[in-house]
Amino acid sequence: MTATADGGEPAVSKGTVHLVHLYPREMSIYGDLGNTRALASRLRWHGYSAVVHDHHPGAPWPEQVHLVLGGGGQDSGQARVQEDLAVQADRLRGLAADGVPMLMICGMYQLFGQAFVTAEGRRLPGLGILDVTTTGNPTRMIGPVVLDTPIGQVVGYENHSGATVLGEGQEPFGRVRHGQGNNGTDGTEGARTGNVIGSYLHGPILPANPALSDHLLELAATRATGSWEPAEVDDSIAEQAHQRQVRRLLRG
Repeated sequence: MTATADGGEPAVSKGTVHLVHLYPREMSIYGDLGNTRALASRLRWHGYSAVVHDHHPGAPWPEQVHLVLGGGGQDSGQARVQEDLAVQADRLRGLAADGVPMLMICGMYQLFGQAFVTAEGRRLPGLGILDVTTTGNPTRMIGPVVLDTPIGQVVGYENHSGATVLGEGQEPFGRVRHGQGNNGTDGTEGARTGNVIGSYLHGPILPANPALSDHLLELAATRATGSWEPAEVDDSIAEQAHQRQVRRLLRG
């Protein structure tokens, strides 16, 4: 595990928020490390200090955790983290049950589910934090996505061959306006239980979705300091990128 304080800390900090990035070497092949960097930067812009813990297989767990992130990876990357994930399973389940916000993308989304069933029929168990099951699919789902979510409209880019099905009563992260989503058929994308969000959206997802970023940060900062005191942040560039994708995909 490595821990770093985000550069350019505010002169007077409103408090320190600890972010944990799970397996950044093995599970961050589609730019998902950008989510961690975006959150650390936004914390600084809002007047907080950020400490980022990179959790690698076999490393000790940090003493303080206010938000957990995970990204996408190839099947080989998932295999390399399976042993450590089993060691951390009860801790992660406990943190999720206690309300710690988490954002799991693509491969880590699948590993936070009930199971991944390979194309050959082999069932690989997941953490069960999200009630989803993923099956290997010969058809790859690739392209830009627009979602409607309770947090607002979200844009991103999907690239996955796993077809994910929600368990009965499992809330999706969002409803697909454009794209394939979980499986290309039921109109759902991702899953959400408590403060845990799973999604297939890369991009990375957070820089172009500042409302989603600040939703996660509000949960994390409140957990760390007892309150959330956001500052005025200029999100004009992020909003332009967001709206251009929406206009291109939904309005022609």
